[in-house]
Amino acid sequence: PLIYCLLFGALISPTDPVAVLGILKTVKVPASLEAKIAGESLFNDGVGVVIFVILLAMATSGGNALTLGDITFLFLREALGGAALGLAAGAVAFWALRSIDEYNLEVIITLALVTVTYEVAHMLHTSGPIAVVVSGLLIGNHGTRFAMSEKTREHLKNFWAVIDEVLNAVLFLLIGLEVIIISTTPSLMWISLIAIPLVLGARFIAVAIPIGVFGLFRDFTKGAIPVLTWGGLRGGISVALALSLPDGNEKDAIVTVCYTVVVFSILVQGMTIGKLVKRVVPAQNEPTNHH
Repeated sequence: PLIYCLLFGALISPTDPVAVLGILKTVKVPASLEAKIAGESLFNDGVGVVIFVILLAMATSGGNALTLGDITFLFLREALGGAALGLAAGAVAFWALRSIDEYNLEVIITLALVTVTYEVAHMLHTSGPIAVVVSGLLIGNHGTRFAMSEKTREHLKNFWAVIDEVLNAVLFLLIGLEVIIISTTPSLMWISLIAIPLVLGARFIAVAIPIGVFGLFRDFTKGAIPVLTWGGLRGGISVALALSLPDGNEKDAIVTVCYTVVVFSILVQGMTIGKLVKRVVPAQNEPTNHH
């Protein structure tokens, strides 16, 4: 059904910046372009999950068609509600961080911020990813500048770097284990192979149009479009959303196609993004300062 095709589009749109940023560290990439890859991916994840939730509600409404008002309410509750919650939680954490100067406690506060904010978002039926992204941006920018000492900033950076590596190792281990439930019927394999260029084409359009429009008002790093397109690796979020679908033929097909696209992006795109960067991004384009 068309609604499940749209669901696949929503769940395959989130990108995973961790793998590509790890690869980009081995080549000379302008800091502004690296920031765009990470920042775009964070909000891409949040919005993709919100749209997925809305489409899933439409697909599982049991014949009760959702009205435009229902869809609008769902989107506002998920997106704006998540952003508001993240801002409020981040503000509380900022106040707590500013009132003390003990790096052990401050690291624990940031850990509590993530877990509590996500759980509260789940209870309020708002977007957990968006809430955590907004609170993280507040603490990662203003919090580190105005509420932490240099010693705390260093410990905080090291702590979250380790957490990041551990969770991603576990995530990709679980993705590997999912291969046992993948359907390998010939028709699904053909669909999976066709989906790869379709996903890349959609990614190119989604990247090229905004950069083309905003390029009228500000300069972008040369090669930003091909790097953002090819560097848009799919990862754990897409697989997790696919596995969260209700059981049925649609789920089996979507999981198989999703897994194929994710594996291709990690193995092929991930292994070649460094060469692409060296070819299309001049080293001398690196800015002297950036935000």
